[in-house]
Amino acid sequence: MAQLNQLFLEAGTLMLAGMVFVFVFLGILVIFINTVLATLAKKYPDPVVQARALRSTNKNKPADKGISPNIVAAITSAVSNYRQQHNTTK
Repeated sequence: MAQLNQLFLEAGTLMLAGMVFVFVFLGILVIFINTVLATLAKKYPDPVVQARALRSTNKNKPADKGISPNIVAAITSAVSNYRQQHNTTK
């Protein structure tokens, strides 16, 4: 029985050591990936982010006023035609 208790104690110690090792390894991996991504983001910035930054810093241009009336008319016409073809009146 004493030998069985010692085996369980050794198994628990190995399990705990393994879990600690995996946790530390994954933590170091996350830190490494974040630092690499941060340096790459500085070297190769995202063009969408740059366009948004330029748009927000440029105060001389008027703000977007939403969807153009031509697009609204095209969508309205398409919905109307669809409803006529499928006899759905609402």
